[in-house]
Amino acid sequence: MKKIIFSLLLVSITVGCAEMQQVLDQLPQETGILSQAEMGNGLKEALNNGITKQVSKLTATDGFFRNEAVKILLPEELQKVDTKLRQLGMSKLADDGLKILNRAAEDAVKEATPIFVDAVKQMTFTDAKNILLGNESSATNYLQTTTSSALYGKFNPVIKSSFAKVGADKIWTQIITKYNSIPLVKKINPDLTDYTTNKAMQGVFKMIAVEEKDIRTNFSARTSDLLRRVFALQDKR
Repeated sequence: MKKIIFSLLLVSITVGCAEMQQVLDQLPQETGILSQAEMGNGLKEALNNGITKQVSKLTATDGFFRNEAVKILLPEELQKVDTKLRQLGMSKLADDGLKILNRAAEDAVKEATPIFVDAVKQMTFTDAKNILLGNESSATNYLQTTTSSALYGKFNPVIKSSFAKVGADKIWTQIITKYNSIPLVKKINPDLTDYTTNKAMQGVFKMIAVEEKDIRTNFSARTSDLLRRVFALQDKR
């Protein structure tokens, strides 16, 4: 009787161990497991790379003006002003007015990094998962949604101050006054501070999108083991 009980117990243990091993065999190997924290940290690293590598370029002298992708051109209503001034031999005044818009944007973008860093810190696992498995601009869209209001609030006064610092307000007053004094033209009075603020923000997000696309599509841009592991999940979807 004891032998029968022992045999049954041994069979039970053996079957239990086999079932347990089968379950373990179905799990991914440890190196392939990504925790929620690792996924979140990988996405944060990617965003921080975009901020550090791309946004910082815009703060340099001519960061906007010499970058055709983000260079701030005149608003539509002022393009006719530019054309008319050049026709009247005032090309230098027109050039100065354009360059000043871009200089102000370069000043303003220096205020962006702390806002972006805070937005990245607030990212949840759900945010990270949606970004990772989303389209090639999902991370950029996340930043745009979470930071635009704060960026406008920071950029606008800096641009206004920058205009005053370099005399842009006076130059543009002179430009617009000269244009408005031309017979038969429609008088204009554009809000260049608001226009430049919005264009500066567009430039920032455009450059972040460049870095995001690079990390998503270019394996060599994944400069850390964590980035390679996290974005491997995207590659396999």
